Amino acid sequence: MKASDLFVKALEAEGVRCVFGLPGEENLDLLESMRASGLRLVVTRHEQAAGFMAATWGRLTGRAGVCLATLGPGATNLVTPAAYAQLGAMPMVMLTGQKPIKASKQGHFQIVDVVGMMRPLTKQTRTLVSAEHIPSAVREAFRRAEEERPGATHLELPEDVARDSTEAALLAPSAWKRPVADEGSIAQAVETIASAKRPLLMIGAGANRKLTSEMLRVLVDRVGIPFSSTQMGKGVVDESHPLWMGTAALSDGDFVHRAIEASDCIINVGHDVIEKPPFVMRDSRRAVVHLNFSSAEVDPVYFPKLEVTGDIANAVWRIAEGLGSRTNWDFTPFEKARAGLEAQLAKGFADDRFPIYPARLVAEVRRALPDDGIVCLDNGMYKLWFARYYRTRRPNTLLLDNALATMGAGLPSAIAARLVHPRRKVVAVCGDGGFMMNSQELETAVRLGLDLVVIVVRDDGYGMIRWKQGEMGLPDFGMALGNPDFVRYAEAYGARGHRPTSASEFGATLARSLEAGGVHVIDLPIDYSDNTRALGVGDKELEVLHAG
Repeated sequence: MKASDLFVKALEAEGVRCVFGLPGEENLDLLESMRASGLRLVVTRHEQAAGFMAATWGRLTGRAGVCLATLGPGATNLVTPAAYAQLGAMPMVMLTGQKPIKASKQGHFQIVDVVGMMRPLTKQTRTLVSAEHIPSAVREAFRRAEEERPGATHLELPEDVARDSTEAALLAPSAWKRPVADEGSIAQAVETIASAKRPLLMIGAGANRKLTSEMLRVLVDRVGIPFSSTQMGKGVVDESHPLWMGTAALSDGDFVHRAIEASDCIINVGHDVIEKPPFVMRDSRRAVVHLNFSSAEVDPVYFPKLEVTGDIANAVWRIAEGLGSRTNWDFTPFEKARAGLEAQLAKGFADDRFPIYPARLVAEVRRALPDDGIVCLDNGMYKLWFARYYRTRRPNTLLLDNALATMGAGLPSAIAARLVHPRRKVVAVCGDGGFMMNSQELETAVRLGLDLVVIVVRDDGYGMIRWKQGEMGLPDFGMALGNPDFVRYAEAYGARGHRPTSASEFGATLARSLEAGGVHVIDLPIDYSDNTRALGVGDKELEVLHAG
């Protein structure tokens, strides 16, 4: 068999249905093998976008997404997606071509050390020097990408190796079962939580990667324990639940941190040190139970009292069984903090100012989407407003990046989300800066015939950094940018463009666009003047809370 044919069969054996990427001279044999097999190739307009799509595919399915690029400049364009997947724990396999390794007549033209470049950004990277290695190399790349903690892997396939003939046979995946926590650690966790007065459940990114949602909901409902989440843990448990305490998305002055300060035990589920700490341990007065697939990474602000390592869902279920219903807990301080949070979140949802108030933007998106609708955020100031204000009701329906936090991923992620879930409503929310970094993928979305709405939040500058600059007392410098006419820009790609002139018109436009089908771009100016006051807890609110 031709080696490239064997490579494609190995991909199919891993369950790969779709590959994102750009063709190149060095991977034409692999491309032909894909064509002959019927494996779907989604051709993108930039390798970076292909990588973001593959990573999002992995994030939503739990199975490694696959992206393809040629050597040299194609491979270097995958560096940012590699870091995006690696830091964000998204399983992804990158495939790149290379010049012949047995003999080459082109010297060092376009050649860089891609494997060396990828080494610090991946769980594994290697060059295939023989067709006989293909079955084991592909199997290992997918195994490493998908096992805890998920991330990126990379395979380089030289063109002469791809053309070789081979009699190598595919390798079947090994049977395995994820380890579960031992009885002793479960018993200790139950005892620690049961003896606390005000325990609090904190849900992190690791809980959003696996099917832990049902078990955590059982724990919350049966035991009656309040919960909060990190940004990447949003939606694991429905945030319309009366025991939701908010999202640890901002500074220590937020209401959720008042609840954290009042707690004497935190059950930290799926903690990932890549995210900013949802709480800071300054002493040992608060018992912290670390519940995750792997042991804790101890540092000056995180040193848990107890570690429960193993399958998260299994551990949560066993802890819930052991706790039963409790009568010794007193959540009065939590209830006061939550009342303050609810009152503050309600402010601004009906604000009619235009350019639009960020809380009104969040409210209109939430109103327009069903519970399973997916919002894909790029990175900018609006991400903090969504993290705090958006009530996420199902796992992985608010896709934000609180790991690498790169700009330019919003639109590609939305395209991948729509491909994974073709019957769900999908909205991309991008700042004008982030949108323009990969806006060419509008053509990809139109060519694929996707139903997709892109909201371009426009402040004609790099809004988050401008806000930080102002908070530091520095003059506004280096933050302004120019923008195209986004309506005409969308139409040039065959999409529909919209420019609402009021907050109510925006809501109506969004609803119509979601129903109409096709690709829609909404140019939406935004007012960020209230960032400091609205994204923190005001002094008066803190006084009322502490007085209570």
